[in-house]
Amino acid sequence: MSNALAGAVAVIAGGARGIGRACALRLAEQGATVAVVDVNLDAAADYGEQLTAASVQDELRDRAGSGMGIQADLTDPDATTRAIQNVVDSQQRLDVLVIPAGGALTPPERSAASVTPDEDFTTIVDVNMRTVVNCCRAAVPPMRDSGGGAIVTMASQSALWVTPDGSLAAYGMAKAAVVQYTRYLAAEVGPWGIRVNCVAPGVIRTARLVAQRAAVLDNDDSAKAIPLRRLGEPSDVADAVQYLTTPLSAYVTGQVLAVDGGATMR
Repeated sequence: MSNALAGAVAVIAGGARGIGRACALRLAEQGATVAVVDVNLDAAADYGEQLTAASVQDELRDRAGSGMGIQADLTDPDATTRAIQNVVDSQQRLDVLVIPAGGALTPPERSAASVTPDEDFTTIVDVNMRTVVNCCRAAVPPMRDSGGGAIVTMASQSALWVTPDGSLAAYGMAKAAVVQYTRYLAAEVGPWGIRVNCVAPGVIRTARLVAQRAAVLDNDDSAKAIPLRRLGEPSDVADAVQYLTTPLSAYVTGQVLAVDGGATMR
């Protein structure tokens, strides 16, 4: 533990599994008191993701001596505000917000721009964009009261390029909106000492992705198409989040960092 975040309080929105869990554990290892907010705190079990303790909250306590788990639907603005206020009331401050919540959760076979149905469009925007707005609106006032802080939103390589077959159109659009929201928010809150940056992951080997697409991921061609010749791991994204939430990035705001092995260069 480097203690770069000793004394800090962090909220990880969507931190019960995958990239979110990796980020939560990393910030705890940096000394932060971490609160995981998720619609399902037991989500890791859905895809066979192995924990090192009975729960994510226990993992956080093992690393930092403290940790919280709050179940809340982050697409609901009132529920989101209550969850983040719960953390503030408990810890008396808020310094870091990371928002990995989201995903391409609708059927890919109907995700092209001309055929995406209304219900899929609504789901994608709610899960990927509305959660970011809800979390940031709830977190900025207490973060300002704490004297500043760091917010990291989560986009995707889909926000920076277009799939060759035009699939995942709504997802890419929603994540592109997250990128632009990040920039606008950074301009607004910078004078208050709050930095806002975005991470755009490529193909990351989360437990969910492995469970859903094992055959594709195990194909060597998947890695050969990436300049670094490997798929990403949740820890790769956690590395970027660590940088963007610690003093190492004290003069960085309004930026988008692609963690994709160089895939979007093509």
